[in-house]
Amino acid sequence: MIRFAIIGCGRISQRHAEHIAKRGVLVAVVDIIQEKANALASQYNTKAYYSVEEFITAKPTVDIVAICTPNGLHALHSIQCLQAHYHVLCEKPMAIKISDCVEMIKVAKENKQHLFCIKQNRFNPPVVAVKKIIDEGRLGKIYSVQLNCFWNRNADYYLNSWKGTKTLDGGTLFTQFSHFIDLLYWMIGDVTKAKAITKNYAHKNDIEFEDTGAVLLEFSNGAIGTIHYTVNSYNKNMEGSLTIFGEKGTVKIGGQYLNELEYQQIEDYTIENLPIGNIANNYGEYQGSMSNHDKVYDNVIDVLQNNAIISVSSFEGMKTVEIIEKIYAVANKE
Repeated sequence: MIRFAIIGCGRISQRHAEHIAKRGVLVAVVDIIQEKANALASQYNTKAYYSVEEFITAKPTVDIVAICTPNGLHALHSIQCLQAHYHVLCEKPMAIKISDCVEMIKVAKENKQHLFCIKQNRFNPPVVAVKKIIDEGRLGKIYSVQLNCFWNRNADYYLNSWKGTKTLDGGTLFTQFSHFIDLLYWMIGDVTKAKAITKNYAHKNDIEFEDTGAVLLEFSNGAIGTIHYTVNSYNKNMEGSLTIFGEKGTVKIGGQYLNELEYQQIEDYTIENLPIGNIANNYGEYQGSMSNHDKVYDNVIDVLQNNAIISVSSFEGMKTVEIIEKIYAVANKE
């Protein structure tokens, strides 16, 4: 039985604890806010710690630690756990600096520990199907792509929170849309050039960065692409979509969370009989990405017990951060 710990007892930790309880043993939870740690520990009849240092000093028998802390602390907490010889499952984004990602990978290798990254949108049924036909060459040469991310995050979402700060959040592409950037890398390839315009229209008193952006990309395979993203969709999330134009076909994955195959026109081929995907992560007043943490945990256990292949490598987690960093570096420069 694999033994888990969770560092960070905020909203997403509930999702992790739920899946851990079905697959292993939750040995410890950690949060500097004692009430949060105590509440989760009580719910799952486990031990609460009130700092990462206290947890590591206590040396509980744990196989893998899920890092569910704010974005800007992912690197620090992952490295601390890797150095303590725990495997690590890091929530998205892997970090908010490419240099931190490089250090995380280095430390994992030095200590011979696995570093898993969560990119659960890769498991959405239409995403799986489209990735398969791309790999099979059914779309031929990819010409261009369009990624739309139209969500709603109101002022209350950022109130009294680390979200919206440059040091702990990092930016809208990191917190809201890093899963979508990952799919661009996974399905289309690496980004060689980027241009971007970003603005903060509706959250000037709430966040320290943009709430809207328009991005132009060139990929290593010659394809071009656009990203239009915002958290100003009125009142609720509107769309998360990816349209791919290839020499032998056009497909659009849409819905609010890349959960529906909205359009396909493919030479001598039709995608059929897609399974129904999981529902989105529901946080009450807002929703997040598709809830595929069950598949993430299944892969983690398969890797640890059966030496299976990691579904999302730390290198791929790093590439997402690299692309976002590249976009932010060129935003509003011309």
